[in-house]
Amino acid sequence: MLKGSIVALITPFDGENLCEDNYIKLINYHLENGTNGVVPGGTTGESPTLSHNEHKKIIEIAVKECKGKIPIIAGTGSNSTEEAIELSKFAEKAQADALLVVTPYYNKPTQEGCINIIKKLTTMSVYQLLFITFLQDQLLIWKLIQWQNFTN
Repeated sequence: MLKGSIVALITPFDGENLCEDNYIKLINYHLENGTNGVVPGGTTGESPTLSHNEHKKIIEIAVKECKGKIPIIAGTGSNSTEEAIELSKFAEKAQADALLVVTPYYNKPTQEGCINIIKKLTTMSVYQLLFITFLQDQLLIWKLIQWQNFTN
């Protein structure tokens, strides 16, 4: 069960490279100060600029450092559904506790398109999925809620 203060982690860089030491220090800060969960690759803004390897690395480091002490909700959303699926599968294999998926933010699919993305991701994952989306059409939200694989 997810509850309490869950923080989307920033991704520190040293010039052009991921600064793993500072990233680990940041995670440990949250572990030592009562944070209830962390989100590597969340919605802090830099995830679209991370390479696939960097994105996977920050998930991997967070899982390793937290060692089951607090939940890891891996940010795996993307403008590409296939990339979101790849990142989600990686996060599951790395043993993150849940996935945070944001619907595409630059190419802005239709409401029906957002639902199709959510359906595709929920079909491939047995993990708890948290979605950040901007569904405005109440009928489409109802269709999604009625869909058999979706639970809220």
